Amino acid sequence: MRIALDAMGGDHAPNPIVAGAIQALEKDPELEVFLVGEENQLRKLVPSDNPVISRIHFHNATQVVGMDESPAIGLRRKPDNTITRSWQLLATGKVQGIVSAGNTGAMVAGGMFTRRFLPHVDRPGIATIMPTMRGPSIMLDVGANVHPKAEHLFQYGVMGEIFARHLLKKEKPTIGLMNVGAEEGKGNELVRLTQQMFATCELQGNFIGNIEGRDIHKGVADVIVTDGFVGNVILKVCEGLFEFIMKMVGKEVIGALDQEKEKGMGALHKLINTYDYSEFGGAPLLGIDGICIICHGSSGERAIKNALGLAAKLARAGINKLIVEELERMPKITAPSTTPSI
Repeated sequence: MRIALDAMGGDHAPNPIVAGAIQALEKDPELEVFLVGEENQLRKLVPSDNPVISRIHFHNATQVVGMDESPAIGLRRKPDNTITRSWQLLATGKVQGIVSAGNTGAMVAGGMFTRRFLPHVDRPGIATIMPTMRGPSIMLDVGANVHPKAEHLFQYGVMGEIFARHLLKKEKPTIGLMNVGAEEGKGNELVRLTQQMFATCELQGNFIGNIEGRDIHKGVADVIVTDGFVGNVILKVCEGLFEFIMKMVGKEVIGALDQEKEKGMGALHKLINTYDYSEFGGAPLLGIDGICIICHGSSGERAIKNALGLAAKLARAGINKLIVEELERMPKITAPSTTPSI
């Protein structure tokens, strides 16, 4: 199980990135990690007496696409960047997956440049696991495709359903389409066209129709389908709200429990560990011929360790083979050219 890790990507790279890789290697004896970045710098961060060093490979890359750089310009002006070199390792079959906490736009653009899309997938989408009252659900897209067509959203629903069934162990995952109202006929032309596509396919038994933002954490749907612009806004709002609530709980509630403070802090830490993004590691870019995990820019060693574990888990589950088989089995469905105005 060989995974390439962008060791220079992220707000705090490379120290916590390399530390997370070492933890992942200690946990999974079948894992090998290709650390992509300044080799001399990275070698200093790996203890020579650690047994996992035999499963670490160094792949030199002298440039980094900054978090605030334009993805396309950064990739073009810095040909020896860590993201491009990671994608090249995947494209040549030297690794089965790549992981990065670097520039998200550059990671997606790198996949676009290689054109390593799965058969029957027109545009890949970033999928993220969302905690809900009924267990985890998956939402996509959250940033890869901000100008999708209805066919793209439909394909996201298919890929999300497969992910939920095989990785989240949902027996018959329900699919909800993010909209401004739950009533049929709501929304813009894109979502109305997507509704019609789901209504005429084999997944219609799984499709529950429109859902609203307040339904996400209730667990109304196991798969939430949306475009990359809306999905990214939802994701960032949820992250900010979670951080705000946890700080308020820690300040107001735990502070009031003087005699039970230790017990209260234990409960708070358990809650944070359950819903913190680090627990899930990162978000897979589904639809790519290979495994790609995009991590939060502020990822620490725990998040990187879990991201590498998620990459290995997806590869072992054969997620891409399942996606191709499902899309091949399904009759070709195209969206109607227009819908009546509401």
